[in-house]
Amino acid sequence: MKQNKENTNAFLIHISAFAGFIFPFGNIITPLIAWQTLKDRSNFLDEQGKEAVNFNISYSLYIFILTLSFIPLFVGSIFRNFNNFNNFNQVSINFDSHNFFGFMGFASLAGIVGVIKIALIIIASLKAKEGENYKYPFTIKFIK
Repeated sequence: MKQNKENTNAFLIHISAFAGFIFPFGNIITPLIAWQTLKDRSNFLDEQGKEAVNFNISYSLYIFILTLSFIPLFVGSIFRNFNNFNNFNQVSINFDSHNFFGFMGFASLAGIVGVIKIALIIIASLKAKEGENYKYPFTIKFIK
């Protein structure tokens, strides 16, 4: 019975990352709190908690970098449409075909990364429920 409770707690640590859809940084805060309260109970919970927190911090960092790479495209579209530097009333953001496909490329990349995150959290949760030690791919080890 003890092993089943550990597996359920590890499942909850992983699945708690979906709190990020409810409040900002919930994908980091809730697994961190769950891990901190459960880590002393077993090595399995400690390892899975670290893995969940590291994955969610890494994912947030990747999304932040993706967002920063989107800014030059947006700023470039503003400066590309200056007709006259003395008349700032003519500045507009033009969504011509070049900008549109750039925006759609970033949006589709962000969507793909989001779907991969959801899939990885579900896979990790199910593996933890079975008692397997799951390692997320492309995770930076912030907490060792």
